[in-house]
Amino acid sequence: MLDDAAGHPISLDDPRAAGPWDRTVAAFLAHSAATPVHLGETLALAPGFALGHAAQGLFLSLLGRRELDPAIDAALAAARAAADQGGADARERAYVAALADHRAGRAFVAADRLERIVAEHPGDSLAAKLAQAIRFMLGDAAGMRRAADRIVQPHAGFGPEHPHRGYVLGQRAFALEETGEYAEAEAEGRAGLELAPDDAWGLHAVAHVMDMTGRAEAGVRWLAGKSRHWSHCNNFGCHVWWHLALFHLDRGNLGAALALYDRKVRPEPTDDYRDIANAASLLLRLELEGTDVGGRWEELGALAAARTEDGCVVFADLHYLLALNRAGRTQEAAALTARIARDAQGLDHDQHEVCAVAGLPAARGLNAFRAGRWGEAHRALSLALPQLARIGGSHAQRDLFERMSIDAALAAGDVRAAEAALARRCAARGAEDGYAARRRAAIAERAAALRAAAFAAQ
Repeated sequence: MLDDAAGHPISLDDPRAAGPWDRTVAAFLAHSAATPVHLGETLALAPGFALGHAAQGLFLSLLGRRELDPAIDAALAAARAAADQGGADARERAYVAALADHRAGRAFVAADRLERIVAEHPGDSLAAKLAQAIRFMLGDAAGMRRAADRIVQPHAGFGPEHPHRGYVLGQRAFALEETGEYAEAEAEGRAGLELAPDDAWGLHAVAHVMDMTGRAEAGVRWLAGKSRHWSHCNNFGCHVWWHLALFHLDRGNLGAALALYDRKVRPEPTDDYRDIANAASLLLRLELEGTDVGGRWEELGALAAARTEDGCVVFADLHYLLALNRAGRTQEAAALTARIARDAQGLDHDQHEVCAVAGLPAARGLNAFRAGRWGEAHRALSLALPQLARIGGSHAQRDLFERMSIDAALAAGDVRAAEAALARRCAARGAEDGYAARRRAAIAERAAALRAAAFAAQ
C-alpha cells in the first residue's frame, strides 16, 4: 500500500494514482471544480480503489439529486467489490460503510461514522470535510461544532505540519459562526486563509460572521475584489457571490444586488438545487424590498417543476416550492406540497422526520404567502421556525423564511406579531442589520396608520 499526503495508507497498486488522489482530496477541500477530474484520473489508473469509489458515491450524494441514485448505487457496488477483494483496510471499509448509511437515508449515522474515522485515524481531512458537509445539510450546527472542536485538539493530527490545516481551520470557523461564536469564528477563518488562500469555505465563513453581526460595509470590503480566492470553485463560487449580493441588499443598494444576480449568482440556468436556492432566495429578498425582478422567476419555476418528486433534501424542496409559487405554477406547487405531506408520514428516512416537524408547516406558509393570506402565512411559518434549522443550510440562508414571517405579519396588520418576530430575529443574531432597521420603521409607520384609522372610525 502507498501513503496519501497526510500519511494514511491507501490501497493503490499503481503509484501513478497517488498524485491524482492527493489532488482529489485537496480539490474537494477547496470546493474546486477540478475535483471530479482528479478523481476520474485516479479511478482510471486504479479501478479497484475502494476509497476512491466510496468518495465518488459520497460526493454524488451531497448533490441531493434523485436522478443520481443509480450512479451512487454503482459507486457503492464498486466500492464494496473493491473492498471485498482484500486490498482495503479498516479505514477504507469505514468510508464504504458511511456511503451505505447515507444511501439508506441514515445521514446522521454516516456523519458519525466519518467522525469516528477521524478519531481513529488522526489527520484524515477528507473524512472531516465529508462529515461537516453532511451535518451542514442536516442543519446540525451543534454536531458541526463538536466535531470542529475535536479536530483542532493536539491529538487530532491537524497540527501546523498537516498539509490541510488551513482548510480545517476554515471548517471550524464555519461551525463557530453557526453556533454564535462570531469573534472566534472570524479570527479562525482569517487564520485558515493565511495557510490555504484557496479555501473558499473559510472565506465564506468570515462573510457569514459579517452578515450575522450586521456589518454589511465590512462584508463588501471583505469580498469585493477578492474573487481570486474562489475563482477555482465549482458552483460554490456562485454562493460566495450571493453573499456579496446580500451585503449590497442590506446596504439598500438593490441595483447592485440585482446586477450580481444576473452576472454572478445566476449566470447560467443550472438545475443544481444550491444554485436554485441562491437564486430564489435572492430574488425574493429583492421583491420584499420592493424591487421588480421581471421575468426571472420563469426559468427557476420551469426547473423546479421537474423536481416535485425529488425528496432528497427538504431545504431544496422548499426553495423549489418558492420558485414554483413565484412563477405562478400552482399545479406543480400543489404536487410538491402533497409529496412533502406524504413524506411527513414516514419514518424510514432522516428527511421524512424533517418534513413533519418543519418542511410541511413551512410549505403551507409559503403557499399562504403566495396567495396573500398573510395571517395564515405568518402562523404557519412561525410554527416551522423553531425547527427550521433541521432543513439544513445556514442561518443566512434560512433567514429568508424569518423575513417572510415578519413581512406576512406586517401585511396582515398584526404589528404586535411583527414586532415580536423581529425582536426574536434580532436576539438570535449578533446585531441589528439593514433589514431589521427598515422593518422597524415600517412597523412603526403601520402602527401609526392603524391608530389613525381607528381614531377616524370613532
